[in-house]
Amino acid sequence: MGAPAEAGRLWHVTLSLSGAEAPLRDVRQALERLAQDHPFLLTSRYANDHAEIRYWEEARDLHDAAAVALRLWGEHRATAKLPPWEIVGLEVIDRDTYHQRVAEGYGPPPASPVGVHPY
Repeated sequence: MGAPAEAGRLWHVTLSLSGAEAPLRDVRQALERLAQDHPFLLTSRYANDHAEIRYWEEARDLHDAAAVALRLWGEHRATAKLPPWEIVGLEVIDRDTYHQRVAEGYGPPPASPVGVHPY
């Protein structure tokens, strides 16, 4: 008899991207399409040459959550018409660590308002 499947945990992901300048309107529309393709997307901040995406991912462990995050931009580049930017930063933390950081006042504030916003 096999071991029961480990339940997924929630991981807070922050993905940072940058690259050549693109029109702000195009970046915003692309991030809005990405949010439709990836319904767990909480918030995106963007400028014409960089963006930050924050969301919750359910995964077995940090390795799985990070792997999904590292594929997110490339897998949705064509369908969401994302700029050809590269990933320049990735942070994946578990739910307890996220809430501990917020409570101590040094973590990212809760994503409010949710959505796509300029810097």
